[in-house]
Amino acid sequence: MYISVIGPALSGKTTLFQALSGVESARGFSDGDAIISIDVPDARVDEMTRIFKPKKTTYARIELADTVAISEGNIKDATINAKTLQKMRSSDAFILTLNDFDGAEGTDLKRGFHDIIDEFILADMIQIEGRIERIKKQGGKKENTALQQEIELLDRLLAHVGEGKALKTLELGPNDEKTVRGFRFLSQKPMMIAVNRPEGVVAEDEGLAEEIDGYPVLCVCATLEQELALMPDDERAAFMEEFNVKESIRGRMIRLAFDTLGLISFLTVGDDECRAWPVRKGVTAQEAAGAIHTDLSTRFIRAEVVSYDDFMKHGGMNECKKAGVWRLEGKTYIVQDGDIMSIRAGA
Repeated sequence: MYISVIGPALSGKTTLFQALSGVESARGFSDGDAIISIDVPDARVDEMTRIFKPKKTTYARIELADTVAISEGNIKDATINAKTLQKMRSSDAFILTLNDFDGAEGTDLKRGFHDIIDEFILADMIQIEGRIERIKKQGGKKENTALQQEIELLDRLLAHVGEGKALKTLELGPNDEKTVRGFRFLSQKPMMIAVNRPEGVVAEDEGLAEEIDGYPVLCVCATLEQELALMPDDERAAFMEEFNVKESIRGRMIRLAFDTLGLISFLTVGDDECRAWPVRKGVTAQEAAGAIHTDLSTRFIRAEVVSYDDFMKHGGMNECKKAGVWRLEGKTYIVQDGDIMSIRAGA
């Protein structure tokens, strides 16, 4: 999972990136961006590690990127270059940081949001027009049925963004979705909004919508969260109590990211390793086995499954078997969040 933290200048974007990543600096891109890989906090993995005392503990991981500031007119005047846009298009989702330092009204936050969306729409429009032009130069519109179908789809996309609408709001059939996926359009990507507020009001979400135009919203004081993330572990609990911070932004934002992207985690446990495996909601046991290793998917026979809650309730695998909550599942079993699984595969 690759998530980019975006936002206009002076929004607290980089401060939020540091709060989420827990580092003051990261490996820099040539254009000034930064990226770091972070563990996804998971109390279930912590508990399994305590019980099994494995040689290795592995959490799900997220690639988190800081990006150059985005402002109105960036795309039109080429302040954001093609290389940067390509990096943004590689993202699975965005975290958009909006400034609410002065208690901005909801309409002001929406205006800031729409400034960014408008830039994305313009970038997508330019990309669509460029692809249409290349197809026409090839003469493929008349000679190739697949290209003919593509250009008809592109004309439809162009009409949509031409009305100032994000591609996220355009309904597409399965085949069209598959075609569009390769373009990685910016205005089609999932996004979460972090409203950056002053200390003392961040815990109070009154007056702020839970979402803006369908995108989920979280409130945060980026500077406070940055201090929290960078301080020694033994000081963090006292700091959180003093400032009434019940949970760090990393945990809150990552849960929101999983929900936004439709992800869950299943677990594998044992003396060698306890590990969380992120997968899409709705995957089958056979598909989940492929997340561990492709051979486990092709040679899949059965999955031994028990839920984390049942495991904790009964106190172990043998106890779960006695209670009848441990079970064998076939290829089509739909994996649930927190399932503890062991895959049986053929030779």
